[in-house]
Amino acid sequence: MGYEIDFLPVGDESSGGDAIALRYGNLYGPREDQTVVVIDGGYLDDGEALVQHIRDYYKTGVVDLVVSTHPDRDHINGLRVVLEQLTVKKLLMHLPWSHSANMARAKMLLSYDARSLRTELRDSLQGATDLEEIAKAQGVPIEEPFRDWTSEDGVLRILGPTEDYYRELLAEIVEANAALESKSSLEATLRKMLAGTVYEDLDIETLVENAETTAKNNTSAICLLKVDGRKLLFTGDAGVPALGHALGVLEADGFQPGDLSFIQVPHHGSRRNVSPSILNRLLGFKGKSTSVGTAFASVPKKNPEHKHPAKKTTNAFLRRGYPVHLTQGVSKCSRHNAPERLGYSTSTPEPLHTSVEDLGDS
Repeated sequence: MGYEIDFLPVGDESSGGDAIALRYGNLYGPREDQTVVVIDGGYLDDGEALVQHIRDYYKTGVVDLVVSTHPDRDHINGLRVVLEQLTVKKLLMHLPWSHSANMARAKMLLSYDARSLRTELRDSLQGATDLEEIAKAQGVPIEEPFRDWTSEDGVLRILGPTEDYYRELLAEIVEANAALESKSSLEATLRKMLAGTVYEDLDIETLVENAETTAKNNTSAICLLKVDGRKLLFTGDAGVPALGHALGVLEADGFQPGDLSFIQVPHHGSRRNVSPSILNRLLGFKGKSTSVGTAFASVPKKNPEHKHPAKKTTNAFLRRGYPVHLTQGVSKCSRHNAPERLGYSTSTPEPLHTSVEDLGDS
């Protein structure tokens, strides 16, 4: 078996997203010997590019599985186009209103009093509601991506979240209020004021342990594919606690640090989604000078706030043997036992940066 993993570019300026297509199986054989999967679809325009990419490079109009990791606009909106323009056999997406009475009420407000909802909550619910409606109209069956969901061929497995953890996160999302958002904005402003640079090398690491991301990011479905003995991990925007839960599942199965052949860098390389201890468990200890596996990060063309990606994050992956390849307006492809592609050349990963941004995290 072989595979091709394609990260399409999302975002022209500083706002990026994820639009991922992949296929596995006998890639030299007929379509029926292959499985085509889409994981997130970027913004609406990115969905058009994703559809064209699948038609051009996979030579098909049929997608076996679409996975919506979580309902951020930069992940979910393009999936509407995929469902409308291609034949999709199954959709994995969370239905938050089925697990929270408050989310169910918020969904009802979308139709007659949407302005009463916080912008972020409104946009997420709208994206998920629209995708569900399109799936129903197209006759696409929907299943929820909770831990231990496994594809019929056993290749793709969901490592998290569990349904119970998902409910806990929904409660945090609903309880968030304007005061908390204002506090977060103030903290971000203070970090920018305190911003500077610090030194790093192959051994010196300044990534912090107390990294925190949002509850919504931690709802991301974390997907593991096993193809030809290789483990491929897709993380969405998951943060430290969500990754820790998923790692617990892997470790119970005998997983060892560095077992991954491919990993998606969480949340476009944000320094707030990983920690040294999580990366030690996942990738191995720092100080490696040779590559163990490959890492991809979907990032925008520009990075004016030094968030996506953070040099601290790409350094942390590199020093553990996983050099990071960035999209930055260009499609990236990771291949194994796959035909050569015209127009694609060898990608150069991020180097080790000795001067990294220090935004007052510690």
